[in-house]
Formats: sequence, structure tokens, C-alpha cells
Amino acid sequence: MSALFEPYTLRSLTVPNRVWMSPMCQYSAEPDGPAAGVAGEWHAAHYAARAVGGTGLILLEATAVSPEGRISPGDLGLWNDRQAEALKRITGFLREQGAVAGIQLAHAGRKASTDAPWRGGAPLAADRGGWRPLAPSPVPFAEGHPVPHELTREEIGRIVRQFADAARRALAAGFEVAEVHGAHGYLIGQFLSPHSNRRTDAYGGSFENRTRFALEVVDAVREVWPQELPLFFRISATDWLEEGGWTADDTVRLAAVLREHGVDLLDVSSGGNAAGVRIPVGPGYQVPFAARVRAETGMPVAAVGLVTEPEQAEKIVANGEADAVLLGRELLRDPHWAYRAARELGGGPVRVPDQYAWAL
Repeated sequence: MSALFEPYTLRSLTVPNRVWMSPMCQYSAEPDGPAAGVAGEWHAAHYAARAVGGTGLILLEATAVSPEGRISPGDLGLWNDRQAEALKRITGFLREQGAVAGIQLAHAGRKASTDAPWRGGAPLAADRGGWRPLAPSPVPFAEGHPVPHELTREEIGRIVRQFADAARRALAAGFEVAEVHGAHGYLIGQFLSPHSNRRTDAYGGSFENRTRFALEVVDAVREVWPQELPLFFRISATDWLEEGGWTADDTVRLAAVLREHGVDLLDVSSGGNAAGVRIPVGPGYQVPFAARVRAETGMPVAAVGLVTEPEQAEKIVANGEADAVLLGRELLRDPHWAYRAARELGGGPVRVPDQYAWAL
């Protein structure tokens, strides 16, 4: 059997294969009113297609733990029960197709209140539905972005509780994997990096202080998330800055600590916290970061970043560089990528719906 199609077990949960879907924002929820942040027809169809296509684990997009934690007004949310109820339809269908449903819990911090990418992604003023972003320090993300509100100790504690409350709702909605979003320059990543965290209190300065918020969130989520179900953490392995940023060494160090706090797998990406940096993008360019974490800490990892071809993905898993691959844009282009990979790699136990079997 192909290594890519071997089942993978974390705690009591077994994922049928190592072809996983990376969280990708759709910016397609209602922006305001009672239905703000509620999953709609687009979300149901989008995620269903990848489940029907044989993907083993589907991680839903960054889902905000509070209204002000949204990247855009169109983000999904989990700050109320109506949002959780709407997600049950999606998790139920994914389960029927043999896929595991996961969700990424997020707070955008200083990168909040922006327009959808296809409308330019610029910061939104209040008269266009925007709000003032929150951050560890009053440092804008980039030129033209607003100065964020510096969080107080009390406000930090409230956000930690919001993550826990969202995790409870995710469980009630039928998810079996929860991922804490600590990557791409969103709030947790902002606390981690000295590039964006200029605090002088217990949440800034030293490595221990800058990681304090991340660990408090993880502990709060782990406390409400069942012990038999896995918890992931997404990390940007580096800010890609020559100095003054988060580094690969920091990532390895944090991975070991996260494992002690009950995180089961590190989802290793990079960048997003510093504007204008040059990133050496190429096939599998982030895989070495995941491989290093796995080799030096023993922490299970998933690799992401221009993984597009079945043979490439197979080698990553077979060589022990990662325990699974997370596909992003490739699954937007080809929802049935897992079927193609199984065929090209010589077969694997990919569940094919009866309605499609005659075509494969």
C-alpha cells in the first residue's frame, strides 16, 4: 500500500489516509445581522466536494472565536450557537463520506477588518463594515493599516475564554479535530514574534513570555476538548526576517512545549506576520521545517506548501518528513485529487461513492 493512503491514528481517532485539506478562508458568510458568521450553501457544497473526492481530513477555514477576530466580515464564526448549528450539516455529510471533519479556531488580531481578497483585501473603515483591530502591541501590520488597540491583561483573558467557548461549540457541531491557529501573522502569531510583540509585561520580551498567550489558549481548549480527540496547532515556522522575528529554532522549541500541553500534531506553515518579505517559494518549500520539528522533537507534523503531485506527497510521507500532507490550492483546482493520487501510486483504500464508482 502507498504510504499516503495508510490510515493514521491520533489518540482514539483514525483518519483514513494522509491526504488532508488545509484550512482556506472562503470569505463567504453573511457579514452582519443575526446570520453573521453562519455557514451557508457555498460552504456546504465546497466542503462536500472534497469529502466526496476522497480527502481523509478536511480542516475548515479559519473560524473566528469573536466578531472582532474575523479577518473579514465574511469569515465563519463560532461565537454563538446558531453558527454551531449550521455547521452540523457539513460535519454530518463529511462523516457520511468517510472523511474526518476538523476546524481551525482563529483570531485575526491586527490583520482583522479587511476586505475579501478578490476586492483587494484592503483594511475596511467603519463606514464599510470595519472595526478597530486588536493586537499585543499598537503596531500596524503594514503601511496603510490602522494602529491596532493594544490588548489589556483582562482582554487577553477574555480572548482565551472565547477560544475555549468556540471549542465547546465545535464539539457540539460534530468536529473531531480542533486546530488552534497560531500562524500567518494572526493574533497568536503576533504574540509569538518579537517583530509584532513589543510588550514589556508577562506577555512580551522573553520566549517564555511571548509564548504565554499561545499556551494559555491551548490549555483552555484542551481542557474542554475531549481527551480521546486530537488537538492541532498551526505555526508559521519562520517570519522570513533576517533578524527580529520568529525563527525555525523558536518553532522547534515551542513544538516540544506544545506537546507537553496536549497538542497532538503541528501543522507547519510559514510567513504572514511581516509585510514585504521575500519568501523563496517553490515545490515543497516548507516541508524542511516540518521535517526538522518531527526529527528533533518527535512531534507528529503535517507538511503544507506547494505540495501538488502524488509522487511528491508520497515521498514526503514515506521518507518520514511528515505524517501527512495538507493540500490547499491544489484541492481547489482538483477536489478529487485523492482519487488521482491513489491511481497513480498503485492503489489505496479510497472510498468512492456508489454514484461515482462507474466513472473511475
